Amino acid sequence: MDNPRTVESASTEMIQTKTQETTLLADIKSLIKVGIINSNLITAFTGFWLALYFTGTPFTDQWVTFLLTMLGTALVIAGGCVINNWYDRDIDPIMSRTQTRPTVTGSISLPVIKNMGIALSILGFVVLLFTTWQAALWGAFGWFVYVVLYTMWSKRRYTINTVIGSFSGAVPPLIGWAAVDPGLQLEALILFLIMFIWQTPHFLALAMKKKEEYKAAGIPMLPVVHGFKMTKRQIVVYVACLLPLPIYLASLGPVFLVTAYLLSFGWLALGIAGFFMKNDDKWATWMFVYSLNYMTILFFMMVIVTLPFPF
Repeated sequence: MDNPRTVESASTEMIQTKTQETTLLADIKSLIKVGIINSNLITAFTGFWLALYFTGTPFTDQWVTFLLTMLGTALVIAGGCVINNWYDRDIDPIMSRTQTRPTVTGSISLPVIKNMGIALSILGFVVLLFTTWQAALWGAFGWFVYVVLYTMWSKRRYTINTVIGSFSGAVPPLIGWAAVDPGLQLEALILFLIMFIWQTPHFLALAMKKKEEYKAAGIPMLPVVHGFKMTKRQIVVYVACLLPLPIYLASLGPVFLVTAYLLSFGWLALGIAGFFMKNDDKWATWMFVYSLNYMTILFFMMVIVTLPFPF
């Protein structure tokens, strides 16, 4: 018969091991920023899919390229995010949403985190090279902008850090498209512009919600330096700049155009309403949530309206 204490000890050890594994997985997910990867893969997939559609290439001929594109894009983004976390280790303890990162808690050593970021980045570039060198080049460009120009240079110096970072966030559709059609087309550039313009109102709304934390961390976000009135004006201007872009994707059909303009005018109306609302935090929350739905619905709609496209 088993010793009850031995059984209890073994059970405790198993629980502790599972807890450690769960914690490690959570730490890794925090480092690579799974949410950012997922949202960027949506736009990369859309770029890939529309490239197939506009070039008349069957998906069945490109499924291996598709897998390599998604994997390579995810790895490059993950690597950039890990290095971003490693670099921001001095300010992350100040902000509530970043206080549980491994760079703050010490659950994973800093040298390991840095090497992880470098390894993931290099692996991502290599994987993308198995699609086209242009796709890998776009991936490298996005990584350089995010890690060097945004994280290490502009984030702590200038209010235009959001605009600079937007270049990297707009690259995934180009990676996806270039994996199929290295020469790109006008539609690919429109996808880039939509994502580039979308990011500023999206992140400025978040910056309004986190103004005090950014201020404490010494990050010169627009709401911190110039206040909410200026930020609201900038948000509305950027949202208005999205209005002309869907017309360049008119070949996707009337259903897409109607959806795109309903989303765009709805966002603009909500933005203008911010000038009359007294609760800035509530308005910023609405704008942030709307921006997420705007991007998700718009890019999914691009795929849905082209689904009759033969596989």
